[in-house]
Amino acid sequence: MSPNQSKNATESTTPTDSSVTSKNVDGISDNSGFALRRSTSAPKTLASAPNAEEQASIAKELKLVLDGDFPTARAATRQVLANPDILPRADLDLEQSRARTTAQLQQVRESGMPKDAFRKDQGGTGNTGHCLTSIEMLGHADLSLMVKSGVQWGLFGGAVGNLGTERHQEMVTQLMNLDALGCFAMTERGHGSDVQQLETTATYDPATREFIINSPTASAEKWFIGNAARDGRWAAVFAQLIVPNNDNAEGQEESPSDSQGVHCLLVRIREDDGSAIAGVRIGDHGYKGGLKGVDNGTISFDNYRVPREALLNRFADVDEEGNYSSPIENPNRRFFTMLGALVRGRVTVGAAAGAAARTALDIGVTYANLRRQFAPDDSLPENRLIEHRWHRLRLIPRVARAYGLQFATNKLIARVHELDQLGLDPTQHTKEQQADQREVEAHAAALKAANTAHATDTIQEVREACGGAGYMAENLLTTLKADSDVFTTFEGDNVVMMQLAAKELMTGFAKELGGLNPMEMVRFGLDSFGTLLRRRTAADALIQNLVDTFSDSEETSLFAPAYQINLLTEREDRLMRSLARRLRPARKMEVVEAAQLVDRAQDHLLAVGWAHVDRIVFEAFVEAESKLESEDAQRVLEQVRDVYFLSCIVDNASWYLEQNLLTGTRTKAARAALNDLVDSLGPWSQTLVDAFGIPDHITELKLMEDYDAMVPKYESDPAAGQEG
Repeated sequence: MSPNQSKNATESTTPTDSSVTSKNVDGISDNSGFALRRSTSAPKTLASAPNAEEQASIAKELKLVLDGDFPTARAATRQVLANPDILPRADLDLEQSRARTTAQLQQVRESGMPKDAFRKDQGGTGNTGHCLTSIEMLGHADLSLMVKSGVQWGLFGGAVGNLGTERHQEMVTQLMNLDALGCFAMTERGHGSDVQQLETTATYDPATREFIINSPTASAEKWFIGNAARDGRWAAVFAQLIVPNNDNAEGQEESPSDSQGVHCLLVRIREDDGSAIAGVRIGDHGYKGGLKGVDNGTISFDNYRVPREALLNRFADVDEEGNYSSPIENPNRRFFTMLGALVRGRVTVGAAAGAAARTALDIGVTYANLRRQFAPDDSLPENRLIEHRWHRLRLIPRVARAYGLQFATNKLIARVHELDQLGLDPTQHTKEQQADQREVEAHAAALKAANTAHATDTIQEVREACGGAGYMAENLLTTLKADSDVFTTFEGDNVVMMQLAAKELMTGFAKELGGLNPMEMVRFGLDSFGTLLRRRTAADALIQNLVDTFSDSEETSLFAPAYQINLLTEREDRLMRSLARRLRPARKMEVVEAAQLVDRAQDHLLAVGWAHVDRIVFEAFVEAESKLESEDAQRVLEQVRDVYFLSCIVDNASWYLEQNLLTGTRTKAARAALNDLVDSLGPWSQTLVDAFGIPDHITELKLMEDYDAMVPKYESDPAAGQEG
């Protein structure tokens, strides 16, 4: 039996009593008076030993919903991934790895993906969703290639394409075709997440009609810049834009206090032969913890002059005399509009991390269905790893979270695509459109943090679950672990990202309160504002119907979707209300005091952000279930959703107990139900990861070959029955 056959025809000796309606869950009453009864929406029993035909059929249907709104992009990128040489090689040195990754960019270009990143008037297709999905898919195989592609077409290309105008069109054409490799020079040694405080300066000189770019301090050095150390010839440089101030005394030098804020300039940093241009200093970070194929380096400037036209001037410009103008008068709104145009990078980092986690889960689950350890009796064959409950508890809840995060990420990508297709000018956005854009940015931040944290946790757990074999470089897991580790801190540190998402929710909360009279305020304070949140997160009629169903029936089975969403929403609601009370005094404080109060509430902000993620992921699950056609596939995905939900309850049991929303009896029942569900899904575990649609050669690794060869030993053993 080949590894591929083992993936598609796996059986298990998991106990046949796999219904989740066990005596641990149903028929128990607790002090609240609620009966944990089997509800009409409780999961139906799954077959304990699915045959190969059933598995293939259900995997195919699940794959359709996992692929989301851009299946053609996934199919095209799977063709790129089908190249056997796509996987990273641990035996190459730094220079070899970098050269190999750069050469692979040609394969990505030939797939057509780069054209999707740019508008039709720029020579592209304008198919944003295809572009984001394609970059995500690269994360299944080689995160160095994903990052290199993301830097070239997503970050550098996104900056030039979205912040520039017609005068930068030639560069768009060149970078699209790989005729100009570039960098995204934002992060500095002293400032990463706090972009508004960058120290690099770009001072306009009217006499020569040039900007003079400087790195005035050591902390102003551009830091950890992809493409800088080896390949980049150009850079999109973010700097404080300083223009002449007519109020200054004659001969007085301009200072950073005269800055119009952070803007972006297109700057040449290398000659064609690879040498640094005079006035530009370039350094090489060398070996990192991972991502050997990405040439991260440093850039700093010493009175480096560039033409006035280097300013990417979609949202602001400086004329020949040095007069500054912008269609967006408010400096803060201008800054966030510029950053909002670059939200794609954050989306792809989170999405690709999710893809890497799915590859790890495919490896871990496939291995668990092959590898045998410990026999119940000397006369019987050893059990497969997946037949041990703790092993199922290690893998299946993480598979469930991977499903939910992919569904939620699909929705985010579809939303970004939808907003791009509207072709709205950000300088002319209405307040409602500005709110929509901020909502997308907040969700991009929250899901970036959730996906990357999930990848870090999952890849490590799978590595351990594969034992010593998982530690061998040939089996990919250590490379995935090393390469994905930095994803938690680049494109926005996860702690900062989750706070950003929570602050956006609180902004919407405050605006709603601002329009209420005193009596309405009282009612608002006594009632749930879940409706507000659901409106702000664009939840559809399907979710609203579930909310109404709970209100009508008050059914409290842990398996009832209406009750499930109520519990998750209630956690988010209460955390937000209590955070609002905690922050309310800040309105009457001076700026410094208010900032200190917010700082002391950071733990609360993070709790709100994570509660929000749990809910929007659940909603994405429900929407995905509604798209399935066969009852069998619905039955499987329903149990996957229940695993996700129960994991949320078990992980936050102390909060639900503190709030008297659940009793100890019910949280124990949730834990027991989770155990039953992983038993039920154990025989279907291979089906669940097959639905990820990862090309076989990526997961057909040495560890599979070693244990696949042992299967005939058990097939010929009479005690093994009809296994294999």
